[in-house]
Amino acid sequence: MSATVAAVGVERPVRRRLGGRRLRNRALLYLALAFYLVVACFPVYYMLMSTLKADYDLIDPTVNPLWFKRPLGLEHFQQLFSQTGFSIWAANTAVVAGCVLGITLAVCIPGGYALARLRVPGGQHMAIGIFLTYLIPPILLFIPLNQLITNVFNLGNTRWALVVAYPTFTIPFCLWLMMGFFKRVPREIEEAALVDGCNRWQAVRHVVLPVSVPGIITAGVFAFTLSMQDFIYALVMVSSSAQQVINIAVPTELIRGDVYFWGELLAAALLPGVIIAFIYNFFLDYFVQGITGGIGR
Repeated sequence: MSATVAAVGVERPVRRRLGGRRLRNRALLYLALAFYLVVACFPVYYMLMSTLKADYDLIDPTVNPLWFKRPLGLEHFQQLFSQTGFSIWAANTAVVAGCVLGITLAVCIPGGYALARLRVPGGQHMAIGIFLTYLIPPILLFIPLNQLITNVFNLGNTRWALVVAYPTFTIPFCLWLMMGFFKRVPREIEEAALVDGCNRWQAVRHVVLPVSVPGIITAGVFAFTLSMQDFIYALVMVSSSAQQVINIAVPTELIRGDVYFWGELLAAALLPGVIIAFIYNFFLDYFVQGITGGIGR
């Protein structure tokens, strides 16, 4: 009896120490998450606050940059859509990104499957060579690529020049990604479909592609965002305001000499950023599954 009491007496301080350690670890975890949340949300809050402020609040040094004195409003958004070509730039961006997305998937899905499944002589070396082209800095390619698109394809100073140029860096990466994901698909289910009477195309369409949706979505998200964030190609190949995309038109059209239209600039940066964040969060599960399954295989 005395031994049992002694054991209980020793066990209680140990439980208290363990409980205190768990509580401290949890508090540190929540503190780290709170710090990360502040760092992640601060740029969005600052852009939103700046777009809603009046012009006087933006230039008044006595106003706290994180707060406001005068009433908030949507004047900067109204001016962005009514007094600038933002709607045209957004449409050009959507057309370019959509076309690049379609071209990339049309090439990478069959190409990735062929390199992963078919016995192509030198296929592995070919895949590595294609991926290495993605590592070449764009600053080394934009001049010869611009000459090729202008003189051969006659697409100079149009948004279609970007549709031709962007797949040069979206296809290598997405092809490598799709090849890695197709390698994860068990051969047995495809062979079972072939035994059941399907031909190669039917087996790919009805068996392989449905289980490869996370990889396809991941490749599509990458192609879409890579085409939206480029600056060098868009700056060199397109100079007409009616043909420009957002990421080049906003800094060139909303900065006039030493005059910065801060409200409109931040509004033009906030809207595409929110759209991209929504896309990533909407496909987050597929995106994580595609990344962990496609890279490093």
